[in-house]
Amino acid sequence: MMRNSLITNAGCRQGILRRQLFSSLGLGGVALTSMLQGELSGQDLAHSLLGVPAKAKSVIWMFMIGGASHLESFDHKPLLNRYAGKTIEETPYSYVLKSPFLENERVVAFDPNNGFIRTEIFPLQTSFRKYGENGLEISDWWPHLAQCANDLCVVKSMWTEDSNHGAQLQFHTGRHRVDGFFPTIGAWVNYGLGSLNDNLPQFVVMGTPVADCCGGMEAHRANYLGPQFDGVPLKVDPQDPLPYAKPPEGVYQEQQQAEFALLRELNGITALAFPNDETVKARMKAYELAYRMQMAVPEVVNFQDESQQAVDAYGLSNPETKTFGEQLLTARRLVERGVRFVQIYHGSNGGAGRWDAHSGLKNGHSKLCREIDQPIGALLKDLKQRGLLDETLVVWATEFGRTPGSQHADGRDHHPYGFSIWMAGGGIRGGIAHGATDELGFHAVEKRHYVTDVHATVLHQLGINHRALELPGRKRLERDFGEPMTEIIA
Repeated sequence: MMRNSLITNAGCRQGILRRQLFSSLGLGGVALTSMLQGELSGQDLAHSLLGVPAKAKSVIWMFMIGGASHLESFDHKPLLNRYAGKTIEETPYSYVLKSPFLENERVVAFDPNNGFIRTEIFPLQTSFRKYGENGLEISDWWPHLAQCANDLCVVKSMWTEDSNHGAQLQFHTGRHRVDGFFPTIGAWVNYGLGSLNDNLPQFVVMGTPVADCCGGMEAHRANYLGPQFDGVPLKVDPQDPLPYAKPPEGVYQEQQQAEFALLRELNGITALAFPNDETVKARMKAYELAYRMQMAVPEVVNFQDESQQAVDAYGLSNPETKTFGEQLLTARRLVERGVRFVQIYHGSNGGAGRWDAHSGLKNGHSKLCREIDQPIGALLKDLKQRGLLDETLVVWATEFGRTPGSQHADGRDHHPYGFSIWMAGGGIRGGIAHGATDELGFHAVEKRHYVTDVHATVLHQLGINHRALELPGRKRLERDFGEPMTEIIA
């Protein structure tokens, strides 16, 4: 009893010392626990989840917060101009209001007693042109992206359940907001694959996340998989790239090294007392890796070795494109160094998001497109020129689209019944449109895909058997798994 008491007391004292050292080391929870992945999941786990030959090594996932309009981006519906000012009931396409696709109790935009609010069809706010070898239709708000048409696969037949902005969380987890929180696609990738670079986190997040109203940081967290698989926030700032992981001012490298040596000694004592506790060794490696991250990450976000041509291509000299351009250039540098999943948010405003165009759609969307179009075009060309596009899957997405009708103003409402995303690289066929909405862009009617089909496709291209991603005691629904979009895979 006395020996056990001494061990317990020693453990308590070591715990207090460790907490004091964590503060000195500046190793915050997010940066620290993300480093536990390699030890706690193990390569055996990663190998057990591989089901198909991998065609991609990394993912760059761009998410537009608020609901980007498919009707002014990649799903050209000229009939909206012909019938502008008329209600849907007054057109030959009133059947869309009686579609069986509306029979989803979780979508609250439809009132079964009164139907939809009678709104007039809102004309297109921009023009479209055909690009690439197959004549892919892209709006005039995307001139730089349009130059990459031969590399794009536009999926026009997405649908989701949530008609409000909880759909932002649903796009990342596959589950409705009222169901609670679940692991996100980035976390599943982090969980399922081994590291390609032990000096960097494997799931990186840039940009301001979605607001608390719509899921908050749960849109890049791992939930029951464990915090070691959460996304690690990264700022494009060489002086402070990892929030909560920078040593306090006045703590020098030599001091950190001495503190790590003491931590190693303390953990050695604990390991002798508890030889079966594998997490002790895992934690020690995590501390050391977090220290290495302090050295490696600032180099990633330092662009001094980039050519002026690259800086100009990403729009870093233009205030309008600078922020997103820096993030996409960083994303390229991260996947180049072996980071598995880079998630980039655009349009956060502390609420529903700047892409939420209930009014002022033309002014708002055209400005938002200018912020991201040039950087995205530069990213795709840069990856291709470097031979990285074949092994990097690029995804552009948003939570839902916008309605064909107006909201008695110059904007469109939320629209979960049919919307568009696109993918490029990573073994995905380029220059094609997949699926379709009806004549008014209301319902996804051809090759319909729920949001987890995007997840399943990403996992498939990374070589992960998506149906193997299930933990004992954590039964997943059939819809949670999704199905790969086999027709778009090269």
